[in-house]
Amino acid sequence: MKIDEGAARADAGRAEDRNTRQRVARSILVDGPSTAAALAERLDLTPAAVRRHLDQLVEDGAVEAREPRPSGHKGRGRPAKVFALTERGRGGFDQQYDDLAAQALRFLADSAGEDGLRAFAQRRADFIREGFARLSAEQPGLSPAQVLAQVFTEAGYVAKVRELAVVGEQLCQQHCPVSHVAHEFPQLCEAETAAISEVLGTHVQRLATIAHGDGVCTTCIPSTSNTGSNTERKQVTI
Repeated sequence: MKIDEGAARADAGRAEDRNTRQRVARSILVDGPSTAAALAERLDLTPAAVRRHLDQLVEDGAVEAREPRPSGHKGRGRPAKVFALTERGRGGFDQQYDDLAAQALRFLADSAGEDGLRAFAQRRADFIREGFARLSAEQPGLSPAQVLAQVFTEAGYVAKVRELAVVGEQLCQQHCPVSHVAHEFPQLCEAETAAISEVLGTHVQRLATIAHGDGVCTTCIPSTSNTGSNTERKQVTI
């Protein structure tokens, strides 16, 4: 009996570890590349526990450590590394049928050419137009960018809005359910960007995409007073 109880406790401990690692990975998915300290604070875990789970995720190939982006802040000591999901790590979150979708789009490209691909991509982006119209009516208190974030989140993109001083806002998508396919067929990203611009009635600029290896998809939405300032938009980084 003691042996059985010990085995049961060991199994329970392993299951708890797996669940905690999943929480760590999902936190990175939702909030973007993060330091161990930030993860510990968000998840109410000790820094040592977070580092242990990060080490395992790195060993599993689900997470990679990156040097932080340069900043003007000069503190004491070396800046803490940030941890980001790899393609393998993202593959554990609602990315199914990628091979089938890619095969279908290759067939479409062969049979209907570039025009057929673009027509499909535009039709797929209708979820942005339809969702924006619906949620704008249902929740008039939200800003247009907030409505877009909710539209994308409902579609599995895990989106949020960041306010940017002077420039405007930034739509950040922490996850892309079609990133593997969009890497081969950028028409999907281009159609989404065009749809965002259409519903907002202003030019927007994609600064980064998960499909091209960035940690997050970001779209700069200029304020009405800065719609003509291309220089300021290009200087925005994440």
